Formats: sequence, structure tokens, C-alpha cells
Amino acid sequence: MIDLNKLAAQSLVYMDTGLADGKELIFSKEKFAELIVRECIGCCESVISDPVPEGVDTWLNGGEQCIQEIKQHFGVEE
Repeated sequence: MIDLNKLAAQSLVYMDTGLADGKELIFSKEKFAELIVRECIGCCESVISDPVPEGVDTWLNGGEQCIQEIKQHFGVEE
């Protein structure tokens, strides 16, 4: 399961304040969202790279497998 605190820490960016002191460290919602999307893509790539048992229709089952992988990765229960 992913550590969201780690993603939050990676979402801190420096913003130019326009003042003499220069820059301020802020939390970027955009960066946080980007990192979450990247994690989701990684989950789907993991599913794609897994060997598929014979007789399983990857086209029909791939989406569901990807959804389950993302839920598990983020610790989301129904």
C-alpha cells in the first residue's frame, strides 16, 4: 500500500513570492494529483506485465484487474 504522506512530501514545491526573501515552500495540489495519477498508471502497468492464464480474456478482465490493483495499492475498500 502506498504511503500518502510520502506523496504529500513530494508535492512540496518552491513558489516565487516576488518578495526579497525569494521563495516559499508550498503544497501543490496539482503535483499531488499528478503523483496519484502516476501511481495509478503504475498499477495498471503492473497488471499488464503479469502473465495471463490461458482462457482469460484480457480485454474484458483487464479493466477490472486494474481497478482491483489500484484499490489494493491505495487501501480503498468498497
